[in-house]
Amino acid sequence: MDKPLNQYIDHTNLKPAATAADIDKLCDEARRWGFASVCVQPCRVRQASERLAGSGVRVCTVIGFPLGANTAAVKASETRQAVADGAEEVDMVINIGALKDGGDDLVRDDIRGVVAAADGRLVKVIIETFYLSDEEKARAARLAAEAGADFVKTCTGFNAGVATAADVKILKAAVPERVKVKASAGIRGYTAAMELIAAGADRLGTSSGVAIVEEAHSSGGESRS
Repeated sequence: MDKPLNQYIDHTNLKPAATAADIDKLCDEARRWGFASVCVQPCRVRQASERLAGSGVRVCTVIGFPLGANTAAVKASETRQAVADGAEEVDMVINIGALKDGGDDLVRDDIRGVVAAADGRLVKVIIETFYLSDEEKARAARLAAEAGADFVKTCTGFNAGVATAADVKILKAAVPERVKVKASAGIRGYTAAMELIAAGADRLGTSSGVAIVEEAHSSGGESRS
């Protein structure tokens, strides 16, 4: 690892029924443990941004989530609103059907529109590996890199897909060094987290961040800065 474990974690609550109190709890946990970011639904960005002001914890949100089937114009508009509300990072879902159709230009332009709307904020591109062949995973990652994305990301967590070390390696091999990989979905414990980091993940999207760092601490692993 090139940084403490806590700095790999995007502490996440994207549950449809998450309340304001749930988001406050998420933010307070992220502040306590020094996580890289919190990841919340767009309607909670302003709340999280205000709660975490001055903490050093970044606010991330999701775009075109969870299906990726919105038009490019809607995704770009959603991104601009998120930035106005205080988002410092955005995780967008690609147009999965277009990728499977071979519509590389559409997929690339869809991502490029979000990158432009993010106006310098970090953009992570969720390719939803659950639906893709290995060739499609690598192609999606390359398109994201060509469109100017900062990260490629495995899964939304809204289907049976989970992050795997094999998928992280595929994505890592497909992109230039400047583009990093985020593993997300199904990361429940310290061992799984470490396997994904060893495979090349630079961020971990998980709702189990506290449990992971507590397990790391109890096992003697490095858990916080």
